[in-house]
Amino acid sequence: MASSSPGLHTSRRALLLGAAALASSLRAFGGDARFRVIVHPSAPFGAVSRELLADAFLKKVTRWDDGEAIHPVDLRPDAAARRSFSDSVLKRTVSTVKIYWQQRIFSGRGVPPPELDDDQAVLDYVASHRGGVGYVSDAAKLDGVKVLNVR
Repeated sequence: MASSSPGLHTSRRALLLGAAALASSLRAFGGDARFRVIVHPSAPFGAVSRELLADAFLKKVTRWDDGEAIHPVDLRPDAAARRSFSDSVLKRTVSTVKIYWQQRIFSGRGVPPPELDDDQAVLDYVASHRGGVGYVSDAAKLDGVKVLNVR
């Protein structure tokens, strides 16, 4: 019997780790999110696909469906919300995104979104730029912007 418990323990542990990873990724889009995606309050939509949002931050798409220019903004690279956003939405690590932008800059194909120091700076940027989109920590006070649901 003792020989079967390590396999059972390993399976149970793998199941728990998988459930924790799923819960973590769902938290990014749910009520107790580690980050919230925000847009300018005039945005005529309240939801967007994860793929479109990723393309907007990687500047593969530059206009919203209504024709408005997209103005993405990032938090600084060491921000926890940035790591969460990069992992959940971009499906890349922050360092991989940095490499992506270094290659784009070197080849003359674009520049990354501005990197701001804190939630308030991101809120101010998004609130003052039509077409603005960013993300902030779940603790940020969301005045003057609209929360965007990510599908």
